[in-house]
Amino acid sequence: MIRLTDVVKRYGDDVQIGPVSIDLPAGGIIALVGPNGAGKSTVLTMMGRLLAPDEGTVEVGGLNVHTTPSKQVARTVSILRQENHFVTRLTVRQLVGFGRYPHSAGRLTQNDEDKISEAIDFLDLTALEQRYIDQLSGGQRQRAYVAMVLAQDTEYLLLDEPLNNLDAQHSVQMMQQLRRAADELGRTIVIVLHDINFAAAYSDRIVAMEEGRVALHGTPDEIIRDDVLTRVFRTPVTVVDGPTGPFAVYHRT
Repeated sequence: MIRLTDVVKRYGDDVQIGPVSIDLPAGGIIALVGPNGAGKSTVLTMMGRLLAPDEGTVEVGGLNVHTTPSKQVARTVSILRQENHFVTRLTVRQLVGFGRYPHSAGRLTQNDEDKISEAIDFLDLTALEQRYIDQLSGGQRQRAYVAMVLAQDTEYLLLDEPLNNLDAQHSVQMMQQLRRAADELGRTIVIVLHDINFAAAYSDRIVAMEEGRVALHGTPDEIIRDDVLTRVFRTPVTVVDGPTGPFAVYHRT
């Protein structure tokens, strides 16, 4: 379970995220959605210990992530931020190997090598594992970063807009692979998404945020509704039935 209790983050005198209090069950995909500036990435980053709240507590898998030793947290929760810039020239396999650091401290064992190979195979990167990151397309590079956090072998994965720089085809492939990771590997994946229709199609629960707070949270059927989406995104939205389920249509204003 992920539990946020009265969590607040302040940026100066005018901008505040929270208070946020929410319990999210373990298992499956949880999508954080909402307009720009709603606080999605800030909340995810606090879940991943990369940003400390000014008030409140964040628990992931029973651990208070801001008081538990870093090594223990890193074996429970992994996080991929939007900004991924490695200056050193790395191959795909070397990059994915960084995910094993909480377990190996840089001294890779055979078990570590096996976990690296499993993550590379899972993200369909086997043919590219000796290629350098700067030789990859944007979609291939994004899959390599996701493979890195998957290799960390944590129960909880936090992904901040992993569909950035991906076209429609590769966005679908990425979401299918994350769905497999949740279903086949038993991971809990919390993902920030801008496309509400990807959230509708692939997530088990959706957390809709606005103005730094949780507006509503529930199953896709509870959130993917005309009134909810129109309120959260502040633009007229109609939900229609499609071949794979409901999807949102935005109206011109």
